[in-house]
Amino acid sequence: MTTDNVTKQFKFGVVVRKAESGRAWAERARLVEQSGFSTMLMPDHFVGPRFAPIAALSAAAAATSTLRIGTLVFSNDYRHPVVLGKELATLDVLSDGRLDVGLGTGWMREDYDRAGLSFDPPKVRFDRFVESLEVLRGVWGEGPFSYRGEYYQIDELVQEPKPVQKPYPKFLFPGGGPKMLRLAGKYADYVNLTLRVRADGTAPDEKDGGLESFLGKIDTIRESAGTRFDDIAIGTSIQEVGIPQSTESWSAVNLSRQEDTPQILRGDVSEMVDKLRFWRDTHGLNFFVLHNDKDLEAFIPVVEKLAGE
Repeated sequence: MTTDNVTKQFKFGVVVRKAESGRAWAERARLVEQSGFSTMLMPDHFVGPRFAPIAALSAAAAATSTLRIGTLVFSNDYRHPVVLGKELATLDVLSDGRLDVGLGTGWMREDYDRAGLSFDPPKVRFDRFVESLEVLRGVWGEGPFSYRGEYYQIDELVQEPKPVQKPYPKFLFPGGGPKMLRLAGKYADYVNLTLRVRADGTAPDEKDGGLESFLGKIDTIRESAGTRFDDIAIGTSIQEVGIPQSTESWSAVNLSRQEDTPQILRGDVSEMVDKLRFWRDTHGLNFFVLHNDKDLEAFIPVVEKLAGE
């Protein structure tokens, strides 16, 4: 249980993957904005029916005026950080400073295999991710930037444009394993608590999950963040809303083990609202992401009651 005196303001995001046309995509973004969500997020995978995030987020920003845009999350291995840094700085300018940068190591083995990319061990992917963060912050800063790491070498690069947000856009990290959770406590602005993924990148780790594990992840962030804890928007992806319509779930997640966490919201609107207030007031969680916009209609009344509270 948290002993923090700060009551964090609720924020809500939703993951939107695709639409039938540019007009439908713009309408979806405007609906998300008008419904009280703070952020529209996109995944980053080669496999599956989904738009490419940078182009689609740019279109969403053009169709809205206050909605923040971001990813859950960019896979670090798919783009060199210099390339990503220039794309994201441009996107921050074009959105008038509404970009949140969700970034992770890359985890889904099928993406790598289908694209012919090397799927390195977790330590290599994590260490490369840490270096990428340094490069992104560097190329977004002022003056020539040089870097000599194991995976990236940058030589006196001056990259423009610079992001509108200073010193750079906010970072969103996924939080499954202890190394990423500790890193998030030190550097992230948003943390999305998730299940740890197996080292082979095929599915969530069957040893993870459940209330005890979920609470332990919050504690890990708190210990790492120290006085930063109250400044971090911590939350998770809501996998099911109201009465379940099917047993289907993402990436073979065993949702039955998550019933006591805020990833599963059962009941009517008042019951869902009460559960989210409990997790905010008791454990400091305040950033909740609807995992699938097919549940948008069912979840909008919850957002209308809690957004900004």
